[in-house]
Amino acid sequence: MLKHPTLDQINQLGLTGMAHAFAELESNGDAASLSHAEWLALLLDHEATWRNDRRLALRLRHAKLRHHAVPEDVDYRATRGLDRRLFDMLLKGDWIAARENCAIIGPAGVGKSWLACAIGHKACRDNRSVLYTRLPRLIDDLSLARGDGRIAARMKSLARVDLLVLDDWGLEPLDGNARHHLLEILEDRYGRRSTMVTSQLPVARWFDLIGDPTYADAILDRLVHNAHRLELSGESMRRNHAAAVA
Repeated sequence: MLKHPTLDQINQLGLTGMAHAFAELESNGDAASLSHAEWLALLLDHEATWRNDRRLALRLRHAKLRHHAVPEDVDYRATRGLDRRLFDMLLKGDWIAARENCAIIGPAGVGKSWLACAIGHKACRDNRSVLYTRLPRLIDDLSLARGDGRIAARMKSLARVDLLVLDDWGLEPLDGNARHHLLEILEDRYGRRSTMVTSQLPVARWFDLIGDPTYADAILDRLVHNAHRLELSGESMRRNHAAAVA
């Protein structure tokens, strides 16, 4: 007779994971052999797991990661020069806690975006806020936000996220508008949050890509000097996969 009032009260308290566990344990014949302490421990464990799963799902939804990439699926056998020791360090996330940056560099198709998303996924697991965006699209979005008065709120949200992933850095030269927005983003985040970029271009070419020496010095000073560099090489994995399928 106690089952339904108790279950109702658990639900009223918002303990959804505990409510599910309570119902399962009540229907399980083996549950009768548990002590009160063991019963309570199981309920609490289910509630903690449910909350962690829900928090992770929420962070992943906000992160908008391009790929469903998880660290467990990383292919270390692929011939792309992936430094496993460095990558494991990046997955661990101490550099994010230290507000440092990261650059993943290599030719098209070697998995830069995928690896960046795997790092982002691990950061979400570690209860850090993450946002993935392609740099060209971000610049376009900020230009629109500037036109309709949303730019301040948009820049504020970009400044708050623990790890900002800027994919496709260097696909095209930056114009004056892009340089300004990028410098403002990096200035707001420097020493406060971490930024990760992926690029087909080596760092030595970034100065010319930015186009203006004054802006280039300011942007690279805030991005590169404390950045971990994961440099990849080799043939396109997409091309090799397509050939293997064929």
